[in-house]
Amino acid sequence: MFDRFAESMPVEERRSLQTERLRSQVRRLKGVNDFYARQLSDVDEDVSIDDLGAIPTISKPDLWDQYPLKAIAVPRSELRRIHATSGTSGRPTIVAYTENDLDVFRQVNARVLAGAGAGPGTMVHNGYGYGLFTGGLGLHGGAEALGANVVPISGGQTTRQVQLILDLEPEILVCTPSYAATLADALAALGVAPQDNSLKAGIFGAEPWSESMRTQLSARLGLTALDIYGLCEVVGPGVAFETAESDHKLYVNEDHFYVECLDPETGREVADGEVGELVFTTLTKEALPVLRYRTGDLAALYREPDGTGRTLVRMSRILGRRDDMIVIRGVNVYPSEIEAVLLGDEGIGTSYAIVIDQRAEMPSVLVLAEPAVDDLGEAPDEGLGREATDGQRRRPGDGLGREPADALGKTVAAALKDRLGVSCSVRVVGGGQIPRIEIGKAVRVHTWTTEHNPFPALLR
Repeated sequence: MFDRFAESMPVEERRSLQTERLRSQVRRLKGVNDFYARQLSDVDEDVSIDDLGAIPTISKPDLWDQYPLKAIAVPRSELRRIHATSGTSGRPTIVAYTENDLDVFRQVNARVLAGAGAGPGTMVHNGYGYGLFTGGLGLHGGAEALGANVVPISGGQTTRQVQLILDLEPEILVCTPSYAATLADALAALGVAPQDNSLKAGIFGAEPWSESMRTQLSARLGLTALDIYGLCEVVGPGVAFETAESDHKLYVNEDHFYVECLDPETGREVADGEVGELVFTTLTKEALPVLRYRTGDLAALYREPDGTGRTLVRMSRILGRRDDMIVIRGVNVYPSEIEAVLLGDEGIGTSYAIVIDQRAEMPSVLVLAEPAVDDLGEAPDEGLGREATDGQRRRPGDGLGREPADALGKTVAAALKDRLGVSCSVRVVGGGQIPRIEIGKAVRVHTWTTEHNPFPALLR
């Protein structure tokens, strides 16, 4: 553990600390500006963690209304850094940090890296994007606070990244799961076996990913794949993290970020182990605190200690988002469920796309997927992959013949029908035909309309 005192603090002692910090926030924020005054107008200054429900919840539109910095709770002279969301679900949300906020940011990410086995002198290959995105600088600061050695390469430049991994021999890889898959493809193309690289653990986040993706990344990169959770509005990465011993659950750094799990419809707290919407309150954030912020992320909480020494509340991995849900013929489907089926088939690789076909009155789902392994059958038909020249072996996943590709697609479609209860079409295409995202978050769900074809070369 990086901070054994905080991470293993007795639960009741931490609860007293949380109440003390909550009251301090409420007293400070009541008079700081209109945004907080409205939210806290009917809240007692002596509110406790047990009475947190007395504070109204807020959500992303409330923060959009404060764009860019109407809600800052400190003088501008105390601000030290600005970050922002990508704005994919609306206008971007601007967040700000004081020096103390940045110190907390560094400390919680040091906990993340220590949980993955990093320590002083460990080399960390940081493939998260730098800039307004919080991922790169967040893990960078955590590595330096831990005394680790960080390679700040950011996203993109895959050829250079692979060369640096081979030359510098880092033990820890941090990036999005989709980019980790791209690096695995690049290493495989060079003939580097998983056991022949230096990587021991990978910390992958910023986008949803399934247990099936974990299995593939662990096998293809020869490392232990671990999840990390965070969001810009709360701090960035470092809100919660997995370790190799945490049984695929994430420890929430709840001395700084108090978490609730609420029924998305009623707003009532759900029982431990039940899925609900995560709601966060920042207990120590100075520049732009959020009180009872509804994230839209769906997960479950577990408050009983797990016997590893950490006493932090645990959360399941993110199961989906309220606004990511796809409704197909009355059935609620989350992209993560589709990914779990796809990557659960050993014939399917990590590159895929979910296409919502809205050209007809009744929308349908078409899944484009690439094969995972080399196939030495007949050369692929046009549109399914690259032709192999005489005497050459196609690269892994370059393409199957038409019949094997169709058979694989039907097998996966049947598995999707069994898992989801709704029919999806599956088309297996050639290796490299689905565009890779080297910088930023992967976009897995696309819409096909009469006016817009997201993959003109593949969809006709």
